[in-house]
Amino acid sequence: MVSKKKSLKQVMDFRLEKLESLLKNRINPYPPKFQPKHKSMNILSDYDNYEGLNVIVAGRIMALRKMGKASFVQLMDDEGKIQIFVRNNDIGDENYSNFKLLDIGDFIGVEGEVFKTKTGEITIKTHKLTILAKSIRPLPIVKEKDGQLFDSFTDKEQRYRKRHLDLILNPEVRETFQKRSKIISSIRNFFDNQGFLEVETPILQPIYGGANARPFTTHHNTLNQKLYLRIADELYLKRLIIGGFDRVYEIAKNFRNEGMDRNHNPEFTMLEFYWAYSDYEDCMNLVEQLFAHIAKKLDSFYLDWGDSKIDLTKKFHRKSFFELLSQATGHNLDDFDEKKIKLVCKENKIDMKDNANIGQMLDELMSSLVEPNLIEPTFVIDYPKLISPLAKLHRNGNPNIVERFELFIGGSEVANSFSELNDPLDQRTRLEEQSKLKELGDEEAQPIDEDFIQAVECGMPPTGGVGIGIDRLIMLLTGNRWIKDVILFPPLRT
Repeated sequence: MVSKKKSLKQVMDFRLEKLESLLKNRINPYPPKFQPKHKSMNILSDYDNYEGLNVIVAGRIMALRKMGKASFVQLMDDEGKIQIFVRNNDIGDENYSNFKLLDIGDFIGVEGEVFKTKTGEITIKTHKLTILAKSIRPLPIVKEKDGQLFDSFTDKEQRYRKRHLDLILNPEVRETFQKRSKIISSIRNFFDNQGFLEVETPILQPIYGGANARPFTTHHNTLNQKLYLRIADELYLKRLIIGGFDRVYEIAKNFRNEGMDRNHNPEFTMLEFYWAYSDYEDCMNLVEQLFAHIAKKLDSFYLDWGDSKIDLTKKFHRKSFFELLSQATGHNLDDFDEKKIKLVCKENKIDMKDNANIGQMLDELMSSLVEPNLIEPTFVIDYPKLISPLAKLHRNGNPNIVERFELFIGGSEVANSFSELNDPLDQRTRLEEQSKLKELGDEEAQPIDEDFIQAVECGMPPTGGVGIGIDRLIMLLTGNRWIKDVILFPPLRT
């Protein structure tokens, strides 16, 4: 730990002197290998079977009480912390002298016998101690007393910038990312068992598409070609359905050159799956099954949300886009009357650009007035065609409505789905309409992807497709409210 009376340079210089002493004593402070055989949590949770046994553990020193001829160490491995007892009579005077050159932050390997101290704390009595890595830069000062932390490493900005320190000093952060890994693993397990094929599609694309968003651009020197980081993998996955794979999925990194807030990050993780011969109704049922599967794997069927709990075991609500808008505004807007929609925006103090189209206004009304209140799992179904250029027209015959749903939980969009448009003539018309919107100033409108249209012209079966934001899903399932808290290394201002 850094003493308040010493500068960082003084502390680091002192540690370098200790390192030099170890080297003079012919101790390699950075050996190539060590083989721990036991974990702290196993020993602590099953003491009766470990009492008196010889164990081998390894980890980082997190607390150190050096005394004359005996010392106590708090050792942290990737599962937890355990107390280590070190005495010169047990490891020898020379080894104990080298041990006294250690600091908080150093890595050690310990072999010894499991016992309980007089105060009842499970401890390892050291027979052999190996120095594995001498730390030169001290950790931030964190004090612990009676289970409470003081001067903890809690500054958000510093935590994101120094994620390695965040993981060392805040065990709940490690738990979040361990749970993230478990959730993604359970998703793969679910789709593999459902007969889906996991695939990989290009990140660098000559034409971006599959969503309404601004892309990042780059340049390929050898090809002398402008390329885009993908905003979605949808159009490539549909090519695979056309090519004869009936069920495909991808867990992919996507990139959108847009604003950053509680729910948005320019680099994010998406699950997309496509299922031939299905529709958005089938996809709703499958998404419900997926959530139940994940909840079972986590052994957690309820999400804490404020003073209430969100029940993942119940059937999700299903409500139409215009039904919800009508309830929120007091107006029926499914006649697509532009003047009325503008008036409703004005009534609700929603600022829109002068050239905003009907679809953008409806989308903003939904985002502002409805979505934040959708706390219980809710499928919002049957969207306007204007904001769904890749979805099939509704089978009820309404030419302005498509078969699409978005799933909202805790006021956030978690999933987006279509009965996919497989009519190549309609698809071309819609992408041409998007292109016109782009010319009129809509920077998020999609360009025409001629190769994709030609693929659809070869014939695409009826297909249901779903995109699920993995990061937002992790936020929900880990109780985090900011997307940066579930991304290991979020982008930050320099």
